[in-house]
Amino acid sequence: MNDSAVLTGVALWWSGARPRTLVAAIVPVAVGTAAAVGENADTQWWRAGAALVVALALQVGVNYANDYSDGIRGTDGSDRTGPLRLVGSGLVSAQLVKRAAIGAFAVAGVFGALLALVVGPELFAVGICCLIAGWTYTGGPRPYGYRGLGEVFVFVFFGLVATIGTNYVLSEELDGLAASAGAVVGLWATALLVINNLRDIPGDTASGKITLAVRLGDARTRRLFVVMQVLAMVVAVLITITTGRFAVAALVGLPFALQAIRPVRRKAVGSELVAVLGATGRVQLIAGLGMAVGIALSG
Repeated sequence: MNDSAVLTGVALWWSGARPRTLVAAIVPVAVGTAAAVGENADTQWWRAGAALVVALALQVGVNYANDYSDGIRGTDGSDRTGPLRLVGSGLVSAQLVKRAAIGAFAVAGVFGALLALVVGPELFAVGICCLIAGWTYTGGPRPYGYRGLGEVFVFVFFGLVATIGTNYVLSEELDGLAASAGAVVGLWATALLVINNLRDIPGDTASGKITLAVRLGDARTRRLFVVMQVLAMVVAVLITITTGRFAVAALVGLPFALQAIRPVRRKAVGSELVAVLGATGRVQLIAGLGMAVGIALSG
């Protein structure tokens, strides 16, 4: 069963935007901003706000684009387990969802262009890559999300690119701290997708959607999730050791990581994994903001 019960208007669209995933846009901007603290006394902090708008708009755009593309392909049925799908549930027409996706991407494009105008034209190239990758994740004739490459997209764009990019628009320099912290953020963001796809293995297999979870199978996908959670914390500790910046503050999220890991190891399925998805989002939010605060205060 999904979350489609008696939703209308703004609540319907908000649910379709998958608000639990928005943490994947907030955390890299926070961490990238934290890495810039102390680097430039003349930093124009409004740029961080613009970067946050870009990240959130891209996340919502990707979510709506995914809803649209999966819906018209028939891979999101009304009987699926998990968050509401607007097209698959039949509550919203495919064309309206497509327009919503384009509108969200347009917002990201406008704010991204503003940043490119004040920082440098190289950001135009980055922005174009983000928009193309966001649409072709499940859209177009050869969606790479159907080839087991969705996790690569999330790690790169909602980990490395978002974190390094935010730091770059503030400091106008490439920074090793932002890159290593972006890898940690990317692991947390990718873990969200891994859990989502673990839950959907039966339906995705039946519909021909070959995600990484479908390729790996149930047992190995569960191990991958655990490794990602552990590796993120280990890298955060290593950042502190090698840079002196207090990224180890990410360990504040360790209890929540254990809360997410336990049911995965106990072979939770179906609606049980919806709860794990929420717990995984809390890991990224709490550990990510903890790491951001630690890095900023030690800057």
